Amino acid sequence: MAVRLLRPHRFDVFLAAGGLAGGIALWALGLHTSGSGVLGADWGLIPLAVTAGLELLRRTRPRLALICGTLAVTFDMFTPGNAATILMFTDLAYTAVLYGPPAAARRIPVTTGLVSLGVTLGFLVWWREPHAILVGLGCAVVSFAPAATGALVRNHHEAATAARLRAEQTALLAEMDRAQAVTAERARMARELHDMVAGHLSAIAIHSTAALSLDDPDTSRASLDVIRENSVAGLTEMRRLIGILRDSGDDTGPTATPTLDGLGALTAGARANGLDVTLDAGHGGVPAPVELAAYRIVQESLTNALKHAAAGPVLVVLRQADDALRIEVSSPYRPGDGPRVPGSGAGLPGMRERATLLGGTLTAGPHGDRWTVHAVLSLAEHTIAEDTALADVTDVTDGEVLA
Repeated sequence: MAVRLLRPHRFDVFLAAGGLAGGIALWALGLHTSGSGVLGADWGLIPLAVTAGLELLRRTRPRLALICGTLAVTFDMFTPGNAATILMFTDLAYTAVLYGPPAAARRIPVTTGLVSLGVTLGFLVWWREPHAILVGLGCAVVSFAPAATGALVRNHHEAATAARLRAEQTALLAEMDRAQAVTAERARMARELHDMVAGHLSAIAIHSTAALSLDDPDTSRASLDVIRENSVAGLTEMRRLIGILRDSGDDTGPTATPTLDGLGALTAGARANGLDVTLDAGHGGVPAPVELAAYRIVQESLTNALKHAAAGPVLVVLRQADDALRIEVSSPYRPGDGPRVPGSGAGLPGMRERATLLGGTLTAGPHGDRWTVHAVLSLAEHTIAEDTALADVTDVTDGEVLA
């Protein structure tokens, strides 16, 4: 199997060439690290050339470079010695810790420290003179100090990398939270817009059709009155909602949230639009988010009855029991009848979302000859994030016709 050789870094090439050139200059000038040696000065060129060549591997093969460099500097000890060879070896010890695998980076400083201690003790036993400590100190300076420095620099780099990754992850999580918050807010505002305006537009469409299809001045005038009433109410609510979205800080308009006390005005508006509505409400004090959700569910149910229900009474019942508010809106149902005006299909999903956000349930469907919407809203303490948002919605209460 062929071994793929990595191309050395440009700085490593300059370092190798500079170390080799400097070592040759020191050899030519006769400058050596020790006064004598077992071998002649010319033999010192061999470890010099080897360590210079190993500098090309300081990043790509750091462990191999350190092992071979140790052998070269050991051989250099039997020659008069060359300072360039020793300096390049210290660089190999440093880069072996800095660029090597984590296990090697942990072992090399310990190993060089033990070797330095062993050399010191060995020469003390052999020479039995304090000068032996200087030999051990020199060994520590050449091997242990670079390795320890490499460990410190590597730890700093790893800490900086970990901090950068944590910052990137935090930014990513923040962006995900922001996107989810934007999506949730858009869904909430879509429900509010649908519930507030859909009823008015449905009434306008139905009564405008009646005014155009019936050649009766009184009927047309009554239809036009309803159309005007719903147009003004719908325009008022649209302006108020736009003001909320712009957050203009205008406090001139009503800021109250719809409550269950406004159901009377809501059903009165539904009667004006042609529905035969009966309200049977029995409830005590309920949390503001539950009041808003209950109001909107009744509101959307009446809108659907205006668009889909057959002729007959529409019954709205509210009961509070067992830490829950129960809502039931039933209207005449005749299979096969089409809607008086087309819908967007967002009404029922929006009601279910409101109930689910409060830990409740909502079902809707035919029961015999009536279509029934049944919702159960929990009155317990809410931990969902939208409670505050629901309670802070600025809206219309008294005088509202149908939204």
